[in-house]
Amino acid sequence: MGKKRTSKYKKHVGQVPGAIVYTGDKISEKLFIESFDYNPEQAIEAELKSVEEAFKYKASNTITWINLNGLNHIDEIEKIGIHYDLHPLILEDIVNTSQRPKIDEYDDYIFISLKMLYYNTNEDVVIEQVSFVMGENYVLTFQESEGDVFDTVRERIRNGKGRIRTSNSDYLLYALIDAIVDHYYIVSETLGNKIEDIEDVLFEGEAADNMSQQVLNLKKELLKVRRAIFPLREIINRIEKSETKFIQKKTIQFYRDIYDHIIQLSDTIDIYREMIWSLMDLYMTNISNRMNEVMKVLTIIATIFIPLTFIAGIYGMNFDNMPELHYNNAYYVVWGIMIIIFLGMIYYFRRKKWL
Repeated sequence: MGKKRTSKYKKHVGQVPGAIVYTGDKISEKLFIESFDYNPEQAIEAELKSVEEAFKYKASNTITWINLNGLNHIDEIEKIGIHYDLHPLILEDIVNTSQRPKIDEYDDYIFISLKMLYYNTNEDVVIEQVSFVMGENYVLTFQESEGDVFDTVRERIRNGKGRIRTSNSDYLLYALIDAIVDHYYIVSETLGNKIEDIEDVLFEGEAADNMSQQVLNLKKELLKVRRAIFPLREIINRIEKSETKFIQKKTIQFYRDIYDHIIQLSDTIDIYREMIWSLMDLYMTNISNRMNEVMKVLTIIATIFIPLTFIAGIYGMNFDNMPELHYNNAYYVVWGIMIIIFLGMIYYFRRKKWL
């Protein structure tokens, strides 16, 4: 029996729409809130002690990025949601870690939920939900736990590199999504390396006994990555066609670049999917070939012993009138005949390349 599977959806059964129910497994995560408040001249980075400290940024003239880690702290998330006038259904989607990537447009903000992918030190893929709320001069991000792929964005804000400090919140949202998509490439490359490693092992005929399990685990991993990447095409496409006041025309081109990357990644994932199916077929072919080799050897051994058994059976009969039994060297003659037959069949099998 395998391990017992639990359902995350049971927590939502019977709840009213908009109920904030955390569905993740990381219930012991500490609340961590950081802010980056910047303009072209300066950037102020701070670690906030409470969500109330984030309220002042809503009406500021600067661009602010507020990042909250710890979706299990639903009371604090509800407080910041009330202050920023977030719809209850948005708050429900933020703490629902099994939420499919999506985008919702409101009058005062845009909500986006997607999956962040990266590999840990054990080369296990980590899938974490990240939610974005972009207003006129702010971007709120909600993560399940500490550790993300946004370090390059933080450095660009600190050092004023590129156009991020001279652009509005729509470009900040682009930079954050672009950082996630860039790590999709790293995940895709790692998946490709895993597939090629297994493919090399199978072609060399050195497959381990648990190779089928390795291929199955790789297939599950690819499906998780595929479910995370494919819906992002719809999200970026919606942003491109959006007529919201928060997305400037000059920023649309950057989102189109993300869309091109997503299309490329989707094609790569489809190729990997076909390759994994081919790996399973190749593994089953190897198993069949190994079995055929064993059966061939056993068949040859049985074929060689058929005439030898026939001779031994004849001279093992208890009849008195068998003239060969009375020859002085009959025993050695029979042995000689049997050895000649054995060697002759071996020679014949080798000429036929059966051995």
